[in-house]
Amino acid sequence: MQLSNEEEDYNLSLSKFESMLKTNKVLFFDSEEFEEIILHYLDMGKAALAKKALKLALEQHPKSTGLKLVQVEMLVFDDKLELAEKLLNELYAIEPTNEEIYIQKANIYSKRDQHEKAVELLRIALKYTDDNADVYNLIGMEYLFMDNLEMAKESFIKCLEEDLEDQSALYNVVYCFEFLDQNQEAISYLIKYIDKNPYSEIAWHQLGRLHYGVKEYENAIRAFDYATLIDDEFLGAFMEKAKAFERLKKYEEAIESYSRTIELDDATSYALLRMGKCYEKLGNSVLALKYFNETVHEDPLLDKGWIAITDFYVRQKNFQKALFYVNKALAIDNQNRLYWKRFASINKQMNFFEEAEFGYRKAVEFGDHSLETWLFWVDILQFLGEFESAIQTLLQATEYFPEENEVEYRLAGLYFMLTDTTKAKFHLSNALRLNFENYILLEDLFPVVWAKKMVQNYIAKHKKL
Repeated sequence: MQLSNEEEDYNLSLSKFESMLKTNKVLFFDSEEFEEIILHYLDMGKAALAKKALKLALEQHPKSTGLKLVQVEMLVFDDKLELAEKLLNELYAIEPTNEEIYIQKANIYSKRDQHEKAVELLRIALKYTDDNADVYNLIGMEYLFMDNLEMAKESFIKCLEEDLEDQSALYNVVYCFEFLDQNQEAISYLIKYIDKNPYSEIAWHQLGRLHYGVKEYENAIRAFDYATLIDDEFLGAFMEKAKAFERLKKYEEAIESYSRTIELDDATSYALLRMGKCYEKLGNSVLALKYFNETVHEDPLLDKGWIAITDFYVRQKNFQKALFYVNKALAIDNQNRLYWKRFASINKQMNFFEEAEFGYRKAVEFGDHSLETWLFWVDILQFLGEFESAIQTLLQATEYFPEENEVEYRLAGLYFMLTDTTKAKFHLSNALRLNFENYILLEDLFPVVWAKKMVQNYIAKHKKL
């Protein structure tokens, strides 16, 4: 690759400086060379070398404003804000029209969370700068700090009007639109932007993402196609395109796009999992399982992989295999509520009710507070004749579902089973008030209770009310 003259000079300066450090000879550099060397070390995170270069630079060029501004930048970086401010005030007295002074002052105010004051100073910098794009970008960032997304968006748009190629501003504009729920406006903006800059793969990719977000999958695919034509190694665009194909049930095309991401980079568990799902949708069980197995091999901690294999066998009604895999998953992570819920429902299918009860208890213990899980657990406790435990569990569930008729009907039935008529009537009354039609639950779950004359009369009386 041919280096430009500037790059060659820059590399020469760097190697000359580094050889000087090794030999302890003092060589001369002009102030701009020093600025580039210092900023290079700062960018590389080599603060000690940057400071050494700055010290030498100021010895050789004690009056250079540019170097003193670099010194200010380093003081701000080290949080020595008072010293930086003092130096800036001295520089302002000499060069009041130097935009960099206002930018650095704004940086200090920003560090102190005085973002409005920072914006004021950056607006002054606009009057003196040749690089409007950079200053608009900085103003946009200050508005982001203030959570003023409308003004931030406006600033980033102005930045892009000055410099179409500013990728960070492009990402930030889209972020603002999305945060403000202005997806259609964002799409319109990007279409206009692409008219001016048709070879921006970032813009095409963002346009595709936005179309995907508003469920315009055909348009999303078209945009991702352009992004991958401009950059045929654009991993993110291939991944998003695959997801859009999946939404359109075009599973073969989705598989092709997911495969491309694996060619470009190491296989991700996400791509392998999605390929497995696509093959399953195409009815190819062998390849579906192959990719599910690769998913858990690639990332044993990804619960979606284990769940995909387990659910695959559940759908095939191969409960032995499903149980085998859910047990493997639990051996890796025995605090995962999704695993415990599957462990419980598979055991229930196999009529292993004690194990199923244990699974539901664990699922709730590790944070599954869905109504369905509570009810499955309680129904198994009831089936096992553990009425007291079932009642305690339902009372726990009422903390999450205080006005749920399905909980109340079960409480009524269980209290009737324990011949605690007062509590039974209280909960039956609640249940009938919440959803009268659902009294059929008593007949289904508690046929003995349903047959009681007292219960029939109570329901009939409630019907008249």
